[in-house]
Amino acid sequence: MYDKSIELLNKAIADELHAVHQYMYFHFLLDDMGYDLLAGLFKRTAIDEMIHVEKLAERILFLKGEVEMKVGGEVEKIKDVAKMLEKAAGMEKESAREYNIWANESSANADAITKQIFESLVADEERHFDQYDTEADNLNKFGDRYLALQSIERSKNISATGRPLD
Repeated sequence: MYDKSIELLNKAIADELHAVHQYMYFHFLLDDMGYDLLAGLFKRTAIDEMIHVEKLAERILFLKGEVEMKVGGEVEKIKDVAKMLEKAAGMEKESAREYNIWANESSANADAITKQIFESLVADEERHFDQYDTEADNLNKFGDRYLALQSIERSKNISATGRPLD
């Protein structure tokens, strides 16, 4: 009865797992470059995406389906900060678009709870998009100075404490 919902929920899990992997890759690189603000943003978003996977999986199990832990795509090895933000914003925008469609499909299949889950994910993905879009605007507006300020802040924290702050 809920085969379509289970299929859509598993597609969402694949998208969310791809986002987790992509964002953690960006987090590792940005942290290594000393850009704590952006590294932290990607890490926090990856954690949000993991929570999404959990919600989606719980719904699948409630519907007596099988959770497919397939990753929806390969990690892109992007090293340029502006391109990282562009990639992330694009991923979030696409997820919000898909989840809107899937919420409507769930509703058409008389599955109000799955519809609500997708609607709540839309709100989170739009918030993530806004964060990445804002950071891209800041980088565009202030250029390398924006990144340099993040590195300087890390250096100040290390010299004050003797170790990087988490």
